[in-house]
Amino acid sequence: MSEKMIFFVEDEKHIQELVKFNLEEKGYKVRVFEDGESLLKECKHALPSLFILDVMLPGIDGFEICRRIRQDNHLKKIPVIILTAKGEEFDKVLGLELGADDYITKPFSIREFVARVRAMYRRADSNENNEIEVIRAGNIKIDFLKREVFKDDKCLELSYKEFEILKLLILNKGKVLSRDTLLEKIWGFDYFGETRTVDVHIRYLRQKIEDNDNQPVYIETVRGIGYRFTDKEVDN
Repeated sequence: MSEKMIFFVEDEKHIQELVKFNLEEKGYKVRVFEDGESLLKECKHALPSLFILDVMLPGIDGFEICRRIRQDNHLKKIPVIILTAKGEEFDKVLGLELGADDYITKPFSIREFVARVRAMYRRADSNENNEIEVIRAGNIKIDFLKREVFKDDKCLELSYKEFEILKLLILNKGKVLSRDTLLEKIWGFDYFGETRTVDVHIRYLRQKIEDNDNQPVYIETVRGIGYRFTDKEVDN
């Protein structure tokens, strides 16, 4: 995997050129694809460190590309940013449920666009430098260096954001973290109060780590505020 190679799929020429020029000015390498088929084909030969996927594309759309990335063992841990002209909540939730890590709506500020990419890499770098290697909580084990989560010794398939949320909650065990705090710390930008984003990720995270996600043991909802990792379940 190239350290700062970005695979960007977009069929509008002026957006291709705008994004490619500005990201390369900041030191990133950018491979541009006009359709999802060519991007997925190239992934058989080379891996990026970040995907940026437009939704409205000829052939398979960005949501389907994201779904295939998350089902591929070689690609599933690579962060994905969804780019689309649509702004409805349904589209955002769908992208998040498919495993996207960020969501940018057109028209966008190129300055904000570059900042979001930089934030994604900063979070990845901070993960690599994390001093804590492994934490256990009941039948859950989190390996920070390998970015792996195990339940009863079975490796779970968590998206990038699901892992980051679990990591933040467990490192702040016993503390209540508001939805706004989770948005700021995990997404790294102002999500304009769209706390539904956090709730979607928490719901899917619970389905993976809890025995019964309707009666969660580890991730507790604190009504009107946010979420807390149950302190008594954690054993360092």
